[in-house]
Amino acid sequence: MELTHLLALSSFALISSATPGPNNIMLMTSGANIGFYRTIPHMLGIILGFTLMLLLVGLGLMQLFTALPLLQTGLQWVCFVYLFYLAYKIATSSTVTNDQQGYQAMSFLAAANFQWVNPKAWSMALSAITIYSVGLDNLYATVLIATIFAITYLPSACLWIFAGQKLQKILSDPINLKRFNYAMAALLVISMLFSL
Repeated sequence: MELTHLLALSSFALISSATPGPNNIMLMTSGANIGFYRTIPHMLGIILGFTLMLLLVGLGLMQLFTALPLLQTGLQWVCFVYLFYLAYKIATSSTVTNDQQGYQAMSFLAAANFQWVNPKAWSMALSAITIYSVGLDNLYATVLIATIFAITYLPSACLWIFAGQKLQKILSDPINLKRFNYAMAALLVISMLFSL
């Protein structure tokens, strides 16, 4: 892969990973509700899940969607319904104090599995493989694309969690926290609508 092609891919990965979307909004929400360290499994699950998605899309799923467009449409509706459910859970969560039930962090496996119903993740994966694997060995291109996305997403995700954590003092007031969670739920739905 030429240096200019590699720089273009890296720029695409960084910009698409850093912009608001379901993963970043949920990381920020988690950072605000439970802090940076307790959100790390969620972040690592996103990285592993999306990397695996890129590999599978590059090695054959894209051809399946081309052959069966109804499958892609069905997947979009599943994504839509599941993200509405997540938005509801965020909007109705409360602050965690001692042993009270409140905001539940997404687990490593749940975050990894979430990528399969995340419309922005699908859009990024399909775009990256379509645009940046042209003229290259399929396996080489797919592994390279997945690696670059994994590397560029880590600092981006950390910034989103850190931004959420910095809001914790403001959000110690239950009214502010409730407003924040409502706003994050709304942004999650809006990001989903743009992706679809």
